[in-house]
Amino acid sequence: MRRVLVGVVAAGVVVAGVVPASAGPPPSPGGDGAGSGERPDARARALPPSGRVGTLRFTSSSRRAPGVEFRTFETTGVGGPVVGYLVNVDLRGPGVRVGLLHPPSIAQRQTVSEMAQAQQAVAGINGDFFNISETHPGVPPTGSSSGPEVDGGRPLKGAVPDGQRFGPALPPGTSAEDVVGIDADGRARVERLHLTGVVRTDGGRRRKAVELPLRGLNQYAIPVGSAGAFTAAWGAVSRRRAVCGTDTARNAPCTTNAAEVTVRRGVVTAVADEVGAGAIPADTVVLVGREKGADDLRRLRPGDKVKVDYQFAARYRFAVGGFPILRDGEPLQGLDPKGPAPRTAAGVSRDGRRMQLVVVDGRSAESAGVTVAELASLLEDVGADDAVNLDGGGSSAVVTRDGDETDVRNVPSDGEERAVANGIGVFTDARRR
Repeated sequence: MRRVLVGVVAAGVVVAGVVPASAGPPPSPGGDGAGSGERPDARARALPPSGRVGTLRFTSSSRRAPGVEFRTFETTGVGGPVVGYLVNVDLRGPGVRVGLLHPPSIAQRQTVSEMAQAQQAVAGINGDFFNISETHPGVPPTGSSSGPEVDGGRPLKGAVPDGQRFGPALPPGTSAEDVVGIDADGRARVERLHLTGVVRTDGGRRRKAVELPLRGLNQYAIPVGSAGAFTAAWGAVSRRRAVCGTDTARNAPCTTNAAEVTVRRGVVTAVADEVGAGAIPADTVVLVGREKGADDLRRLRPGDKVKVDYQFAARYRFAVGGFPILRDGEPLQGLDPKGPAPRTAAGVSRDGRRMQLVVVDGRSAESAGVTVAELASLLEDVGADDAVNLDGGGSSAVVTRDGDETDVRNVPSDGEERAVANGIGVFTDARRR
């Protein structure tokens, strides 16, 4: 069961009321892109720049499980008062782990409360920016995230080119490949996950073996001149969006040179000049190419035996995309100091044993929100050494679970939860004591 638990903090007291959760996904908003102040209103942009929040004051605290604490806080930003929420996670707690919240398919959206309820998370926040809207005629938005996803040690998707992502402009030196996650040693880290892959044929007596680079995995956009793979995890949404836009211009036209190859149980079964749609069987991989990548794929023939390999440069148990805003305890240079808005962020401690999951309300008299630069200072104040900015605006949400009920603890700026691409979940095998 899901509930929306609306909390208003006043004079250090949390006053809560319960309202019904939305029965279905909220309508797609048209005002702020994929959230996080991508298109802040004129009033927010007219405010002076600010790179630091005021004094932080915690107003409530509750233990959700051993090693998992939920806290509310107040502070101030350039726009006025700020109300926020912190999930403090000690990864050394008994049975505590952090993982990916996700819908049944990559190209699908659900609210954070729906995902947390389905996966039985004790707490969770929204995750990466995503393909929320489309300008290409006849091409539906996929709802899939911009950055990498790793779940249970398994790569689910790679990052789109920087110019194809949604959200605010990237700070200098950052990339759509940047993630926050848990590495193979169980430590929380902020790192860049670069996808590498290859498509190989075994050739034969009559044909020379073919080896093609693979530069995408279940992405709504693949680099110009390349090829990418789509698996059953993608879902049924059209793969056409993958060949639209360019590496520097998201709204550029779709390419006129595209190809799609279907590989079932390691054998090519079809080669087409149109990129298709529909669910992909578990024993099948669909390869999509554009420009040179399309020409390369046309070298394959039905009946060819093909092996498709891909991996990230580093091994992670869990990872989700987000752009860095704090490194070694210092805010990055070039963070946007204007446009306070609702925000979501995730931080990690220096030793990788703790995570700080933060949501800030915004666009209301009770809480104006924060700028990206202010958000970095806030993460520093709550103990993070490195941190990333996640999707914000109407996407910002934090939930906790009691028994069989999952509660939305913040005040979503759309008036209800927005369906999003993914999130960060906190899980525990131990009961709360």
